[in-house]
Amino acid sequence: MDDFAAIDFETANPYRSSVCSVGVVVVRAGRVTDSLYRLIRPEPNYYMSWNTRVHGLTAVDTDSAPTFPEVWQEVVPLIGGLPLVAHNSPFDEGCLRAAFKRYELEYPDYRFYCTCRAARRVFKQLPNHRLETVAAACGFDLTQHHHALADAEACAEIAIRIL
Repeated sequence: MDDFAAIDFETANPYRSSVCSVGVVVVRAGRVTDSLYRLIRPEPNYYMSWNTRVHGLTAVDTDSAPTFPEVWQEVVPLIGGLPLVAHNSPFDEGCLRAAFKRYELEYPDYRFYCTCRAARRVFKQLPNHRLETVAAACGFDLTQHHHALADAEACAEIAIRIL
């Protein structure tokens, strides 16, 4: 796959609709051509301490951020008709579907590919197939794990190598 958009969401609480940040990395002809990172005011708008411990974001970071529909209007022109790639795609696709449902938006028929599933087939020798482990096996240093853009960049590099 030479053309795709890697995507990663972080959430504020247990609800998948509570996306509080998104990272998107566009790959064309096997090369990164564009990227986007945005904070999002989550819905429902509250943070669980566990989520904050994972990604470091709090309500202070997102209270004045745009809502998901506003941010998604920026994302759509970037991704066009590209397939979406995520590490553990059921989570990210679930977030996207939940946000569309929460805001009563019609969900486009996005096609998702999962680098975690692909990594299980390609990297059988790894001790696990977490994003940081697979990224390291692909030569990518994921020093800001759980920052949506850093995770999308790692996912893009993995996908370039194994999809």
